[in-house]
Amino acid sequence: MPYKTLEISAGLYYNYVRYDHFFKNKEETGLSTQAKTETLSQARDRLGATHGHEMLAKLFDDGVFTEIDTFARSNGDFAEVVAGRGNINGAAAFAYAQNKDISGGAMSRAQAAKIKKIYDLALKTGTPVVAVYDSIGGRLTEGTELMGAYGEILRYSGNLSGVVPQISLVVGPCFGTQALIAVSADIVVMSENARLSLGTDGSNSDPAANAASGVSHISTKTDDDAIEAVRKLISLLPSNNLDYAGSAEFEAPEGNDILDGGSAVELQKDHGKAVYTAVGTIEGATVGLVKTADKVLDGKACSKAARFVRFCDAFGLPVITLVDAEKFCCIKSAAKLAGAYAEATTAKITVVTGDAYGAVYTALAGTGAAADITFALPDACVSPLDPEAAAVIALGDDFGGALKGASDPKAARAKATAEFKAENLSAMNAAAEGYIEDIVEPGELRAKIAAAVDMLSDKRISTLPKKHNNLYI
Repeated sequence: MPYKTLEISAGLYYNYVRYDHFFKNKEETGLSTQAKTETLSQARDRLGATHGHEMLAKLFDDGVFTEIDTFARSNGDFAEVVAGRGNINGAAAFAYAQNKDISGGAMSRAQAAKIKKIYDLALKTGTPVVAVYDSIGGRLTEGTELMGAYGEILRYSGNLSGVVPQISLVVGPCFGTQALIAVSADIVVMSENARLSLGTDGSNSDPAANAASGVSHISTKTDDDAIEAVRKLISLLPSNNLDYAGSAEFEAPEGNDILDGGSAVELQKDHGKAVYTAVGTIEGATVGLVKTADKVLDGKACSKAARFVRFCDAFGLPVITLVDAEKFCCIKSAAKLAGAYAEATTAKITVVTGDAYGAVYTALAGTGAAADITFALPDACVSPLDPEAAAVIALGDDFGGALKGASDPKAARAKATAEFKAENLSAMNAAAEGYIEDIVEPGELRAKIAAAVDMLSDKRISTLPKKHNNLYI
C-alpha cells in the first residue's frame, strides 16, 4: 500500500508501518533494482520531486540550498531525510527534512548519520538549525543500533542548545523518541496536520493539545504558513550565542505599541495566558518582550516567562518586561521566574505600567535582583506589599480614624486605601527613593526603551564559575 494513499489515523499509521512493513522487509539489503539502473540525472530528479526536498526548497531563499550527503542510502533507497545549507531571508541556516516519500521518513542509522552531520556543521560554523519532522517512526529491524542513533541525535541537539538557535517544524507524525528530540529545540512550530507525542497512539498529539500544554510555541493552518513563521523567526534571531541580531529596517508601530510594526512573533499564545511573550524588534533591534496580562501570575505563566527569559539570555536578546501584577500564586514557579531574571546577564529593561507589589516587584522590576533599568508610567504603583496591608501597618486598623463612624465601612476602607496608595506608593515616591530610574509618559515610552536598549548593547558581566543553577526542575 503506497504511503501517500494510506488513509488512517496518525497513531495507527505509525504502528502499522513500523510493525508490519518493516518486519516484512527485514531481509532487504543493498540497492533496489530502481536504484541500480538509475542514471545520476534520474536519481537527482527522483529525489528532487520528493516531499522532503520540496519542504527545504520552500524554506530556503529562492529554493536554493547546498545538499549534504545527497545520495546516502538506507535499506536499498535514498536515506529518509533531505539535508542541506542555504539562506533564509538572507541569513545562513542548516536544515533537514524527514522525507515521507521514502519509507515514510522512518528513522534509520543512515538518516541519523545525515542529521548528526548537520548538527556537527552547525556547531563548527555557528549556524542555526531547522528540523522538519514528518515520519512514521523508526526502522525497528535496526534494533539497538536505532536506539543508539536516537540517543546520539538527542545528545548532539543538547550540546547545541544555547549555542545556535534550533527550531523544530512539525508537519506530520512525530511520535516517541523523535518527539523528545523535536521538543528539545528552542522553538516548536506545528502546522494543522502535525501530530506530536511521546505516545504512539495519536492521543493528545494535535496542535491544540500541544499549544495548551506549552509544548509547541506557534500553531499555523498550513505547512506553508508554518514555513513562513520559521523564516521570520530566523530573520529575527542571531546566528549563535556570540553573534548579534542584525539591525533591520522597521516600520513605526500604531499607537503606543513598543515593538516595531509587524515585527512581533508571539510564542506559546495558548499556554500560561497570564503572561504574553514575543520576539520582535524595536527600531530594528531584536528584543524579547514579556508582558503581564493578569494581576495574578500562576505557575504556567511563571514557567513560560522563565523559559523565555532563559532563551533570550542564551542568545543575548534584551528582555523588555512590562509589569502590572500584584502577586504570584505558585511559590515554586515564582522562584523559577525570579531565578531566570536574576541569572540572566543580557540587558533587562522593566516598565511598571500599573501595579508592582512585593515579590512581583522584586522578581521582575527590582534593580537589585533583575532589571538594569526600571521605568514607570505616571499612574504606576510600587509597594513592598499589598497597598491595603501597607495602609493598615502604617495607619492602624482604623486607617488613622478614617473608618470611624463610616456608614459603609467597606467603601470607606477602599477610599482610605486609594488615598494612602496615591500619597505613599506612587511612581514619584518610588523614583524619589531610587526604586525606578524615570517616570515616562506613554507616548514617550518606546523612544525611552529604544535608547536604553542602545545604551545597554555593550553590557558585559562576568559570572561565577559553575555548571548551572538548580531552579528549573
